[in-house]
Amino acid sequence: MNVSQYYATGKRKNAIARVWLKPGEGKIIVNDRKAEDYFPRITLMATVKQPLEVVSTTDKFDIYANVSGGGIAAQAGALRHGIAKGLLEVDSAFRAPLKKKGFLTRDSREKERKKYGQKGARKKFQFSKR
Repeated sequence: MNVSQYYATGKRKNAIARVWLKPGEGKIIVNDRKAEDYFPRITLMATVKQPLEVVSTTDKFDIYANVSGGGIAAQAGALRHGIAKGLLEVDSAFRAPLKKKGFLTRDSREKERKKYGQKGARKKFQFSKR
């Protein structure tokens, strides 16, 4: 059975990316905008394209994604995670190189909550002995 599109979700911090991969020429559309417009920094675009470069499928798939929540860097990380999981749906032979680079593992680091009696999560108010 030949599937015309593949779906996966990626997560990072509070960002969630819903990703669809379709055979095409390599364009990436994020929230109905070009990825280059949505992620203005070069490092963020490099982050998004990493899984495609690892399995050398940069110009074989068109990627459509809806990203919500978190900041722009977390959204780029979520999109990378979603693309990697989508490539796994395309071909299970991609598992070894993607796993080796760590793109299939969900980065579970979250922001630590502020504690009462303190300035932040770890920082304390200034202490005066006298």
